Amino acid sequence: QVQLVESGGGLVQPGGSLRLSCTASGSIRSIYRMAWYRQAPEKQRELVASISTSGSTTYADSVKGRFTVSRDSAKNTMTLQMNSLKPEDTAVYFCTLISGTGSTYWGQGTQVTISS
Repeated sequence: QVQLVESGGGLVQPGGSLRLSCTASGSIRSIYRMAWYRQAPEKQRELVASISTSGSTTYADSVKGRFTVSRDSAKNTMTLQMNSLKPEDTAVYFCTLISGTGSTYWGQGTQVTISS
């Protein structure tokens, strides 16, 4: 089993920054890709950013230029640096890991609230 734990969420004013972290532990044999998803109230879960083992990244159009995803493979951690935050970024943010065998694991999520 693989466990994912997110941290770093909280309340911040519009225009502010937050840094989310995700730490993976357990039976991690191979990682294909890690990603951040988010889900706002009454909305579908959406992909925010992802990063592969080679370091290639993808971003949702709504966060390009504001969010940066990175990984520390040696520590099995992934971070999401979020700048210029907007109220519409308010959501529960989830970390996910896709293994080399195709299994997908999810963290419990961390709340991010952007409000003045």
